[in-house]
Amino acid sequence: MNTILISGGAGFIGSHLVEQMLLNKKNKIVIMDNFNNFYEPALKERNIKELFIIREKEDLDDDFLKVYRGDIRDNNFVNEVFDNNRIDIVIHLAAVCGVRPSIENPEEYYNVNVNGSLNLLEACKNRKIQKFIFASSSSIYGNNPKVPFSENDTVDNQISPYAETKKVGERLCRSYYNLNDMSVACLRFFTVYGPRQRPDLAIHKFTELIFNNQEIPFYGDGDSERDYTYIDDVIEGIIKTIEWIKQGHKKFEIFNLGESNTVSLKLMVKTLENVIGKKAIINPLPMQPGDVIRTYADISKSRKVLGYTPKTDFQEGIVKFVDWYKEMNGL
Repeated sequence: MNTILISGGAGFIGSHLVEQMLLNKKNKIVIMDNFNNFYEPALKERNIKELFIIREKEDLDDDFLKVYRGDIRDNNFVNEVFDNNRIDIVIHLAAVCGVRPSIENPEEYYNVNVNGSLNLLEACKNRKIQKFIFASSSSIYGNNPKVPFSENDTVDNQISPYAETKKVGERLCRSYYNLNDMSVACLRFFTVYGPRQRPDLAIHKFTELIFNNQEIPFYGDGDSERDYTYIDDVIEGIIKTIEWIKQGHKKFEIFNLGESNTVSLKLMVKTLENVIGKKAIINPLPMQPGDVIRTYADISKSRKVLGYTPKTDFQEGIVKFVDWYKEMNGL
């Protein structure tokens, strides 16, 4: 049985991943998270509480789930966690996320996303941990003129500090693969949504504003497109990546995890209106710096190598998200 360390395990994607792995009962989980105030820390606390409830319901020993509170920029903290656990695989999800905030505070984004990643890679190198999965982002493609976006495309035109930190993270991963005989997978996530989604992200934010009869910020003409990827499909992709990396490949690979389908901003709002049963109040605004025109994943490599097969169409995913939102807010 492997012990898997998941940085950022109390967050949106991380908590879903830990939940599924606890239900599978195949691995022991160590979570690292700093519970910072980028959004309301109580939301992460609720995620962790639910994970411990699952551990209890599944009658798992205490060592099936451990939670360490600290910052990946703190090398002493990182080393303490690694020294106290025999880690087999690292899944590095922790990051400061968001394109627009990165323009306002690039220094923090570099400190967390680059230096924090470096600390984790160094901890792996020093303990000969050879399996590392890195959470990258579709933002790395920038305004790529070729669609859909392929892992083989040149990605040298990032348009936000956040995207640049993910590019640097991938380069660091490649360097440690080359120097330390590691197996490394970089997963480029495409606009993940679903229950527990961060409240600053568009689908969650727009849902809340529509329910509260408040204006939604509508950037540009509404023709910008995103490859929205439902959380269950992303979790399936991560778990299949774990299965791939357990096979001992001494490779560096990049995989797109998306739905390979685009939804315009106009259609996203209309779908929310239809599912919620209320009209949105539109506040038209100009396009924001750092926003890309579209994201669109070519997932043929992920299908072939990982067996990744997304199943949730956008309408179905929005219904599930709105149902969760209503339950969480007593609506």
